Amino acid sequence: MTSQRTRDRMVARLEDAGIRDERVLELMASEPRHLFLDEALAHRAYEDTALPMGQGQTLSQPYMHARMTELALAQAPRPREECRVLEVGTGSGYQTLLLARLFARVSSLERIAVLHARAAQRLGWFGLDNVELRHADGGHGWQDDDSAFDLIVVTACAPHLPQALLKQLAPQGVMIVPLAEDDSDRQWLTRVRHVGDTQDIQRFEAVRFVPLLEGVIR
Repeated sequence: MTSQRTRDRMVARLEDAGIRDERVLELMASEPRHLFLDEALAHRAYEDTALPMGQGQTLSQPYMHARMTELALAQAPRPREECRVLEVGTGSGYQTLLLARLFARVSSLERIAVLHARAAQRLGWFGLDNVELRHADGGHGWQDDDSAFDLIVVTACAPHLPQALLKQLAPQGVMIVPLAEDDSDRQWLTRVRHVGDTQDIQRFEAVRFVPLLEGVIR
């Protein structure tokens, strides 16, 4: 159930669902998604469903990983080989891997210590030299004086535009974030482009993510 044939069937479903970027499709076909789940669930890694990964969190369905990655590529303000990316919510580390394969530098934050440690171990298997992980409250962003990211990818639903993250966008920088709709339980995958002192916002499809929470769990 983790064979190349199984992965190819997953990619065919992604194409049927509207994923068009060949770079994303090739990446989804080649990277071992099953390594980012506990062994008991690894055989289900390529199903079209979200799966539990402990600590009340889930590994998103393959479509959502592909869609977030495709949007990041399409909306990036600079050539991908030059882009510095911040991921808020490392989770299993699988989305981190996809971003690291495509962009110059990826910094990733995870608030739950157990997930941070597991992701660090799993990503270590790939020998990546362009990824930095931290156990920290993602809502506060990357706490360095020189933090300025071309792309910020948020993997949890924010109740409103995260101001601390907006401040860490470089000029013309882009945030891909699930946003809650006012007075509703609906969430929308949203692109926010930083233009001067304002934000250009574009809403895409309805989604369902865990909420973006404050604080850290040790």
